[in-house]
Amino acid sequence: RMRTNPKPNDLNPVDIHHAILRQDLSSLIQSAFVTVDPGAVYRHGWHVDAIAWHLEQVASGAIRRLIITMPPRSLKSIAASVAFPAWLLGHKPTRQIVAVSYSDILSDKLASDSMRVMSSPLYHALFPATRLAKGQMRRADFATTRGGGRFSTTIGGTLTGRGGDIILIDDPHKPEDAVSDVKRKAVLDWFRSTLLSRQNDPANSAIVLIQQRVHEDDLAGMLLEQGGWVHLDLQAIADERQVIDLGWRGRIIRE
Repeated sequence: RMRTNPKPNDLNPVDIHHAILRQDLSSLIQSAFVTVDPGAVYRHGWHVDAIAWHLEQVASGAIRRLIITMPPRSLKSIAASVAFPAWLLGHKPTRQIVAVSYSDILSDKLASDSMRVMSSPLYHALFPATRLAKGQMRRADFATTRGGGRFSTTIGGTLTGRGGDIILIDDPHKPEDAVSDVKRKAVLDWFRSTLLSRQNDPANSAIVLIQQRVHEDDLAGMLLEQGGWVHLDLQAIADERQVIDLGWRGRIIRE
């Protein structure tokens, strides 16, 4: 008689590990960190699980407008701009992703790191149906063989002919420009006049903003005032009680 369900002893540890990385974005974030910065020591925190869970809700369509605010140097870019696009394209290589940051240097670095993750042997083992298209592997603009890809630009940059199923905005404000009303307003105007029109399907496309707060009237401040956004506020020190959803991992209560 054929056994259809393997016994626990029949399961290959490598297969189990790969299955976890495929399904659990938080685990893939940890793997991506090692890939792009192999000499550094990864120290996991519950905030990574919170970020990953909310980004997974974006991927599933449960959340279409997400703002994550948090301090710098907290793995936000590895999570949202490096691992998340790779994970999205692994599951659906037809997705078109637009990634935006405040500078060319930051934008190129994040794109290069994401492409490095997707070019790794581990990623090929995890997502065999997703491959980068030869001849279309420019650092700021790389495509899959299935027509999806990740396109990078900067705040104020051109997006002619480009659209996204998911738009990722990672630190739209240069911190030293935060005190300038003119420069801060330019970011808000570009978001309203250019970026919003780049959604492939305004009814279903998602927008994710992840940033450190630099001013009460920054992009996050404007959007939160407008309403309609899910807000994951990961303060360094909680100044009031917070209940933060970690998905299947439970919740964190900050007092």
